[in-house]
Amino acid sequence: MKGTNSSNLAEFILLGFSEQPRLEKVLLVAISIIYVLTLVGNTAIILVSFLNPKLHTPMYFFLSNLSFLDLCFTTSIVPQMLVNLRGPEKTISYTGCVLQLYVALGLGSTECILLTVMAYDRFNAICRPLHYGVIMHPRLLRQLAAVAWSSGFVESTLQTILVFQLPLCNHHRVDDFMCEEPALIKIACVNTTFLENELSIAIVLYVVIPLGLILVSYGCIARSVLRIRSTEGRRKAFGTCGSHLLVVVLFFGTIISVYIQPKSEYTQNHSKFLTLFYTVVTPSLNPLIYTLRNKEIKWALRRLLWRDPHQGQP
Repeated sequence: MKGTNSSNLAEFILLGFSEQPRLEKVLLVAISIIYVLTLVGNTAIILVSFLNPKLHTPMYFFLSNLSFLDLCFTTSIVPQMLVNLRGPEKTISYTGCVLQLYVALGLGSTECILLTVMAYDRFNAICRPLHYGVIMHPRLLRQLAAVAWSSGFVESTLQTILVFQLPLCNHHRVDDFMCEEPALIKIACVNTTFLENELSIAIVLYVVIPLGLILVSYGCIARSVLRIRSTEGRRKAFGTCGSHLLVVVLFFGTIISVYIQPKSEYTQNHSKFLTLFYTVVTPSLNPLIYTLRNKEIKWALRRLLWRDPHQGQP
């Protein structure tokens, strides 16, 4: 098939779920509702973490970063997806595709590192409680957040440049609902072994190693918690980690399923739903998970929404 320079393309066609029009109608309604919940839930967590002095702690600092990241992540994908689900037009401009890949890949990579940093915070809180305030000082928090965000977008910059230097086939039909790297690599008209190998290295650096560090942290946490004699102490310690661990399982589980699996028509269709889960559903679940399992956030939300004239009294 004849190739063409990617810079000459005016637009891409995102096939998504175009072969299943009934499913598209269901997804249009469902994703619209989930997107609104994502905006409301994550904005609420950012507001209560900022406005309530009792939540000015390392854990809520990183949680606010995660909520802001999820807001940006879904917004970089969902509006374009909803436009394509509404009608027969499934296009995205060349510039829009470049920006979507860059932003979504950067934010996804950042979340991998940020979740690792949050595990490090929980490790210090439980395994080094006497030194926690000294270790997790405000300057270190800002540095760790900066490392997470900058490293994510350094990787995204490299991947985006490499992908859009490929000569792409004339049909420029992307078998996905968003501009994602594996789907874009498939429409290249040259051998992509180098880029696939480079993507594998990126997966190791941003998925496998962070997940390994998280598991090591929780291994140490579990060992420390089991040494606590009181049942109440164990329950409280596990409670502070349960929400984060559940978010880790949901996010990394779907990421691994999408990027590390055999390639076939079945798995491609399957991976679309998995990608839909970690790009749309997971960001809406994160606020719910932290709210339901965290008494401090529930208390702060009630105080923010239903102000009591006696709330300042003990």
